[in-house]
Amino acid sequence: MLPRLEVVRRLRPFDLLAPGADPHASGTSALPRVAPYVAATAAVTSGEVALHLAGHRLAATLDDGSVSLTTAGPDGARELRSRRFHRAVEPTGLGVTLTGTHLTAWSREADGWVARARHDLRDVVDTRDEAALADLHVSFPGDGGMAGGFGQLGLRDVRFVTEEDGSPWRDGDDLFLTATSAGPGFFDTAHTSVWRLDPAGPTLEHSADLFFRRPDRPGVFGDHATHLVRSSGDGPGRWLVATSTWGDFEQPTTRAGRRTASGLRVTLAESAANLLRGTHVLDTRELPLPTDGLDSIATWDPHLVRRDDGWLVGFVSARKFFDFHPGLAGGPALDDLRLLGAATDRRATEGTTILDVDGRLVVLASDGRDSHRGQRGRFPVFDLAMGEVGVLDASYPTNLPWPTLARVDDTWLMATFNGRPAGGKLLGYGTHGDLVVMRST
Repeated sequence: MLPRLEVVRRLRPFDLLAPGADPHASGTSALPRVAPYVAATAAVTSGEVALHLAGHRLAATLDDGSVSLTTAGPDGARELRSRRFHRAVEPTGLGVTLTGTHLTAWSREADGWVARARHDLRDVVDTRDEAALADLHVSFPGDGGMAGGFGQLGLRDVRFVTEEDGSPWRDGDDLFLTATSAGPGFFDTAHTSVWRLDPAGPTLEHSADLFFRRPDRPGVFGDHATHLVRSSGDGPGRWLVATSTWGDFEQPTTRAGRRTASGLRVTLAESAANLLRGTHVLDTRELPLPTDGLDSIATWDPHLVRRDDGWLVGFVSARKFFDFHPGLAGGPALDDLRLLGAATDRRATEGTTILDVDGRLVVLASDGRDSHRGQRGRFPVFDLAMGEVGVLDASYPTNLPWPTLARVDDTWLMATFNGRPAGGKLLGYGTHGDLVVMRST
């Protein structure tokens, strides 16, 4: 069905600052933002870099090689220092980032930026408040520094930006990807980004960042695991954006032996703006996915394809955290879907992707290494009733890589990712990964 795919390149974007960052002089200056994903860096060996948000001063300090965080506000000041990881090795720079509700202090060392302290601000200040973000300020010592949007520690959850029919959206020879830009920690530090991919290199360029408002609560969220679709809709130039509400997801707690539901679900946004460039905040509504009979507590990983008779939506359904499997829904409209099938024999399979192979639609997914025996570390291929009909012949990187494929000229191109961490030992799981590019042989 599909030829063998072999790795041709690995790319690892890692930058605290997203494109468009600006220089700031010493002292305090305005840094208005539309989302709580911010970075500020200074080339110093001692000093302090601080963000000022809603009456709170959020500072990273480098003093005699030791890195710490200080939060100061109406309720007083607090210094936070990691017992194990505060000591920088020959530092040449200092940085502070805000990613969702997480404040992180960084030192620039021989191998790049290393996280040295981190603190969750959810009980300190509402970091998602749009009015407060519009009045954000930054302060620098000495010769000043650079500040702007937060970049990424790595990429995961990659999908090609597509037309409604599932074919890749092209700009000349270039393609575009949506990805989860990994933050300094678990899922609630990440956000959605857009990347321009030149398949000839292949080379990668960070071109946009997408953030989301929820239909049921205030604030701006870094939701991710996103599919961006160019839609004809009711007029020209419209985009559909389906995403997963990972932006405030925490490790769930156990209640009576079962993981509690997090409210994790899929939302849908529409926009006439050019979402391939710049920074955007999108209003969303629920994308109701049918989970009848699936004992489902959460859904994620949407992928949309339209045919003459309506829409198909691939997704993941979880019985508990983390026990999940792929499903497929279809219907005449996105608000009128029914369940077509689900691979309920899986327990660690995600990345559901609909693909046209020589005129036949199939569904691809990724069987993680925590799956049942015989279903581990592979890319299964399903029919539209979600019965397995084959396995993609491709190497399987670490973690849970998604099978994202596009036909480019006479070859198949696959973009996926691995679980290689970055940013230092303080951060734990969530900082992956490399973008892994494969081609058909």
